[in-house]
Amino acid sequence: MPSGPSNGSSGKKNTGAKSSKAIQAAKKNSGGAKGLPKQRQIPWVTIGGIIVVVALVAVIAVSIIPRYQNQQELSAWAPTEENQDPSTAIDGVVTIEYPAGQHVAPTQRVAYDQSPPFGGPHDAIWATCTGTVYDQAVRTENMVHSLEHGAVWIAYNPDLLDDAAIETLEAKVDGRTYMSMSPYPGLDAPISLQSWGHQLKVDSADDERIDHFIEALRLNRYTYPEVGASCSTLPASFDPANPPPFDASAPGPDAVPMDGGTVDGTEQVPADMQVPAGS
Repeated sequence: MPSGPSNGSSGKKNTGAKSSKAIQAAKKNSGGAKGLPKQRQIPWVTIGGIIVVVALVAVIAVSIIPRYQNQQELSAWAPTEENQDPSTAIDGVVTIEYPAGQHVAPTQRVAYDQSPPFGGPHDAIWATCTGTVYDQAVRTENMVHSLEHGAVWIAYNPDLLDDAAIETLEAKVDGRTYMSMSPYPGLDAPISLQSWGHQLKVDSADDERIDHFIEALRLNRYTYPEVGASCSTLPASFDPANPPPFDASAPGPDAVPMDGGTVDGTEQVPADMQVPAGS
């Protein structure tokens, strides 16, 4: 009778199969046939997210830190009880004391002692100074009255500044209450800043003294007469879209003198036009 497969042959086959499986498992666990370690996948999504976050933090820091440093620097120019007029430390600031509350009629002119003026008799109606940027020159007598209310007026010579410089100045004024800006033809400097009794003339819109002047004198209750007075006006009294025009000609012999006195025996600022503070 033919003989069947022996137990020895079957055992060899089973042993070979087990060995083959063991080898394959070893290769799989060791990273392949060559025995190289299995490579780790790089988490590009995570790395990309981290890079974006770092970039955003850098952008925010670049934007905020200089602004914070600028605010810290400007705070040194803010008035205090101990230092009521910090502008005295600004190089080039001119100061003159003027009496307040001397009003003239809309048809009168004042023989101002400065150009632009920054104090003295003025129109009974002030120019709107609620962060107002005028694209045309405005009657001087109205602009001076706004200084009496605590405003800073930036005047500039349109023939001496380019558009970029004018835009730089506008950014300091536009929408900021108790500020105004207007061209001033014939100005002997590119830029002149006025507050009541104070003036600073500079050559560049990037001059840091501009910000120092504004910080020191805008609404500085120690330096202007009519604390609490408004910078808003009614269009019926003064229309910022159509303000009284600037007169570049020299004031005539009938102009009101700086002391508000008489011209040809006529009192120029009578008692009923001299008003109390706040008007």
